[in-house]
Amino acid sequence: MILSKRPDIERFLGRPDPSVRAALVYGRDIGIVRDRGQQLASKLVPNPDDPFDVAVLTEQDLADDGGRLEGELTAQSLMGGRRLVRLRIAAEKPVADKLAAEALDRHVKGELNPDAFFLIEAGNLGRDSALRKACEKAAGAAAIPCYEDEAGDVARLVRDTLAKDNLALNTEALALFVARMPKERGVARQEIERLALYLGPGSGASATPGDLEPFLGVEPDASLFDAASDAFGGRLGEAQAGLRRAAQEGESGPAAVRALGMHLGKLRRTLTLAKAGAGLAEAAKASGVFWKQEREFLRQARAWTLPDLDRIQPEILAADRACKTTGSPDRLIAERLALTVAGRARRLGL
Repeated sequence: MILSKRPDIERFLGRPDPSVRAALVYGRDIGIVRDRGQQLASKLVPNPDDPFDVAVLTEQDLADDGGRLEGELTAQSLMGGRRLVRLRIAAEKPVADKLAAEALDRHVKGELNPDAFFLIEAGNLGRDSALRKACEKAAGAAAIPCYEDEAGDVARLVRDTLAKDNLALNTEALALFVARMPKERGVARQEIERLALYLGPGSGASATPGDLEPFLGVEPDASLFDAASDAFGGRLGEAQAGLRRAAQEGESGPAAVRALGMHLGKLRRTLTLAKAGAGLAEAAKASGVFWKQEREFLRQARAWTLPDLDRIQPEILAADRACKTTGSPDRLIAERLALTVAGRARRLGL
């Protein structure tokens, strides 16, 4: 069976169905796969690191000894408790995929040790994977695909991890930190742990954006976002200077066009929320505007309208396409776009 909805996954990981003898946790983000695998393992045996009740195998073990996997699934627990067999596959390799699929099929049918649980943690398996197919069609197995974290998932991870050390971030600091987090779960967790050490484990601190500034440092693409803000604010000279500074820092023309598009997106979301009845400042925060840029952003939001943004949107799309053309002068294209945006902003009174 396939468990793809978050509530179903969380329910199973928190309280595994006794009728399920095997689970496949897989996905591109191996950090999420490992997290979910460990969460499930902790519910299956008292100590997932106990060598007497738990066997941990890799794809190399299967390559060295093709019969070892079924041997581990047949073996009884040395201490009399439930046995857990964990198989970790980093990539989709035909030999490991085939052996794991065959072992899973026999195990869910009860041909091996029925009291053992078979847990497979794998990378991104394609639809042609024999292991994935076997797990999805077996009633006694659960296939759990893992997708990249969304902003809400990352925020939840940050809050829960910091809470264990009696630490917290206020709303603005959390939004800032989440926006700067890497997408890969394992790297993100390391960043959270590093932040906990910076704030002081057990100190009870509740950090603000100001508290995070020394920790975060300067955002690599800050010049681009400053340039985008300057362009939408009608400050052409500052926008061009920001784009050239970003170019010296190694940022490309397409990245500059993307920054302008993201700023337009924030303005559009803010104005849409305001049109629906939200306060302008409240709408800006919901759109991810950093508190230090709030005053300037609100000044722009009071001048730009949704029809104005609709008229400038095709210019950004055209610049984006032009930048991706082989041999195009992408930096000049980005500067010309900034000139166009700043000119429109000036005509709006900015």
